[in-house]
Amino acid sequence: MRLIWAQARNGAIGAGGTIPWHIPEDMRHFRELTQGHPVIMGRRTWDSLPERFRPLPGRANIVLTRDPAWSDEGARTASSLEEATSLYPDAWIMGGSQIYAQALEQASVLGVAALHVTEVDLDAEGDAFAPSIGPEWRPVATEPTEGWAISRTGIRYRFLEYARSQPVG
Repeated sequence: MRLIWAQARNGAIGAGGTIPWHIPEDMRHFRELTQGHPVIMGRRTWDSLPERFRPLPGRANIVLTRDPAWSDEGARTASSLEEATSLYPDAWIMGGSQIYAQALEQASVLGVAALHVTEVDLDAEGDAFAPSIGPEWRPVATEPTEGWAISRTGIRYRFLEYARSQPVG
């Protein structure tokens, strides 16, 4: 199980149900990593996807909702993160902020093995924020290996992958 998100310097990941920047290279990176794997998201994240992209193609789309009557074309539902991850252990968790926080809090129980974070080199207005990455996570890969990539939209960004540190002892 893996988590994936993009965040601004100030930790913002969303504003008003949208991503507060446009980096096509990050969208391509997301698609390449998650293609062929289930994606787990909260209901607000599902609702924030433009209709033409719902469901995300080539992936089972699992939507977490407390409303047992909720349904939408192309969405599979789960009532909890535990249920979703037990049914789809090879899934990518793609948001939102509450789901990320819960997944990190229960990472060892849920089997979260990696975090894939796109750092965006700007401060953005936001109402949804990335969770704090604790000391149990260590960076294992950065692309580019030094400095920043520059999007065709002019925004600097880089991809980081974190793995859980092995307990000492």
